[in-house]
Amino acid sequence: MDLRVTRVPATADERSAVDAVLGEPESGWAGGERAAVDGHVAFGGLRRAEERRHLLLPALHALQDRVGWVSEGGLGYVCTRLDLAPAVAYGVASAYALLATEPAGQVVLHVCDDVACRAATGDPAPLLEANLGPTGGTGPVSWQPSPCLGYCEHGSAALVLRAGTDGGRATVAPFDVARQGELVALGDRLDVQALPTPLALVPQLERGDPSVRLLRRVGRVDVASIDAYRAAGGYEALRRAVELGPAGVIAELKDAKLLGRGGAAFPTGVKWETVARNPRRPHYVVANADESEPGTFKDRVLLEHDPFALVEALTIAGLTMGAEQGFLYLRGEYPLAEQRLTHAAEAARRRGLLGEDVMGSGLRFDLELRRGAGAYIAGEETALLNSIEGRRPEPRNKPPFPADHGLFDRPTGINNVETLLCVLDVLTGGSAAFASTGTPQSTGTRLFCLSGKVASPGLYEVPLGTSLRSLLEQAGGVADGRPLQAILLGGAAGGFVGPDELDLELSFEGARAAGATLGSGVVVVLDDTVDLTVLLRRIAQFFRDESCGQCVPCRVGTQRQEEVLARLLAGRAGGVLAGERALLADLDAVLRDASICGLGQTASAAVTSAVRRGLVAGLQEGS
Repeated sequence: MDLRVTRVPATADERSAVDAVLGEPESGWAGGERAAVDGHVAFGGLRRAEERRHLLLPALHALQDRVGWVSEGGLGYVCTRLDLAPAVAYGVASAYALLATEPAGQVVLHVCDDVACRAATGDPAPLLEANLGPTGGTGPVSWQPSPCLGYCEHGSAALVLRAGTDGGRATVAPFDVARQGELVALGDRLDVQALPTPLALVPQLERGDPSVRLLRRVGRVDVASIDAYRAAGGYEALRRAVELGPAGVIAELKDAKLLGRGGAAFPTGVKWETVARNPRRPHYVVANADESEPGTFKDRVLLEHDPFALVEALTIAGLTMGAEQGFLYLRGEYPLAEQRLTHAAEAARRRGLLGEDVMGSGLRFDLELRRGAGAYIAGEETALLNSIEGRRPEPRNKPPFPADHGLFDRPTGINNVETLLCVLDVLTGGSAAFASTGTPQSTGTRLFCLSGKVASPGLYEVPLGTSLRSLLEQAGGVADGRPLQAILLGGAAGGFVGPDELDLELSFEGARAAGATLGSGVVVVLDDTVDLTVLLRRIAQFFRDESCGQCVPCRVGTQRQEEVLARLLAGRAGGVLAGERALLADLDAVLRDASICGLGQTASAAVTSAVRRGLVAGLQEGS
C-alpha cells in the first residue's frame, strides 16, 4: 500500500463508518469542513492524540465492516481524525488477519484448517479450491484459510464476513462447502441470527452429571434474561464480594489456592492484592477473552451460553482491585458471544449492577467490550494491552508487569475467562469447598476441550488431578474404536503424549512432572489414520505466521522450524536425519531461551515433544 494516504480521499461510506465510532469531526484539522479560524489555531495537541489513540482499532473495524477492507482513503481519514501518522496506523492494521489491506470480496469465508479440524476432517483446501477457486479474490464470494476459529468440537468451521451497511458476521459450524450457495442467497442481510451456531456439546450436562460447576448453567438458563440468571444463583457472588470488601475477597481467593487457568498458573489472590495495594491511580481490570490457542473453545461456550457470569466476575474484580473501568477483550471470531455479552452488560447497567452505584455499594464500575481482529499474539497479556491502546499487538518486556505498569501505564489486573468464573465459584461455595476439590496444589475443577478423533467431542469439566485416561473414557474413547496414536495436550503451544502416558495426572504439578503442560485445556485425540508429520508442519506454519516478528529468535526460528518439517514431508531429508534432529534441537533451545514472550518460548514445544516421544516417522532417536 502506498502510504501517501492524503492523495486518495475517503468515500462517503468510509467517512460515515469512521464518524459513527469517533463522532463528528470538530474542525477542519480533524477532517471536518474548513473554517477561517482553522488556518490560525488547532486544539488538543499530542496529549489529546494519545488520549484518543485507543479508538484506532474500533475505527479500523468500522472500515472493514462497512467496505470490506481498510483502503488507502479510509486509513487516511482515520489518521486525520486521530492525528496519527499513516505508517503507525498501517502498522496496526497489517498486524491483524481479520483486517484486509487489499480489496476483498463482499462475502469472505475464513475456513479453519488448523489442527483440531484437520485431525477430524482433513485438509479443506482441495474441495474449497474446486468449488470457490483459489484463495483471495474480489468476486462475490472469496475464501481464505484460517487458524483455529474456536469451534473445534464440530470438526469444521467457517467465519463468514459480509461487508456493507446491512452486512454482518456469522460462524458456520460444522462447515460444508455446499453451503456457500446458501450464504450468497442470503442477499440483503447476514448477521449472527442468520446462521445460528448449534449449542456447544457438553456431554456431562446431557448425562445429568451433578459435579459440574462452571458449566452448570450452560443450556439451562435463558442467556438473554438477567432474571433467569439471578434465579439460577447469579449475582450472589457479587453480593458476597460487596459484603466482604476487597481484603475479604482476596483472603478467600488465597485460602482457595486458586491458580490462573491461562497456562502460567499464577496465584489469583496474589495478583489481585498486588494491584489493589498499588498507590498509583487509576486502576484497570481486563478480561482476556481472546482464546486463540488451536483446539480451544472453552471460553466460547461460557461466553455464548453464560454471558452474565463473566460480566459479574469482572465487576467483582474491578471492585476488589479498586478499578472503576474494565475492558472485556473478545476475539473477533466470536460474533455470537459479542452480541450476548453486549446485551448482558446493558442489562446489568439497567439494573444497577454496573455503573455509578454497583448494587447500592456506592462504588462505581463499568466495562467496555473491545473486539480483537485475528491475532494469536494478542492473547499474550501485554500484547493485548497494546491492542486496546491502539498499538501493534506486540508483547512488552517484563518487568515491569501489568500489575505495576499495565493498561495506559497504570496498575492493571488481567485474567482469562475461566479464572474469573472460578472466582464466582469460590465466593458462592466458599474457599474451603473450592480447596477441597482437586489436589492440594491444584485446587478446583478444570475445563478440557476434547476434539479430533474422539467418540464424544465437547467441553468437559473434571476435578484437577483426574487422569487423562479417565477423561478420555468419559468422552467415549477414540472414535470408531481405532488405535490411539497420540494426544496433543495443551494446544499448539503444548505437547504430545503417547498411548502409554494415559495415566498422566491432569494437574499443574502432574503435568510438569511428566514434561507436559495443561495449557488452555486442549485435548486433541489422534488415531492411527492421522498423518502426524503433516499435523506438525501445520503447527509450525501456525507459529511462523503468528509470530509478531518483534524478536529475531522467534521471527527466524519459527521460519527455520517450518522449513525442516517441509523437507521431511517432501522426503528430501535424505541421509541427514541426524542433522535435522540436531537442527530442531538447536532451534528449540534458541526459541525457549531467547524469545521475549510465551509464543516464541513454546513455538517448538509440540515438535520437540513428538520427536522426544518417537512419534515422528524418520525422526525417532536412532533412526
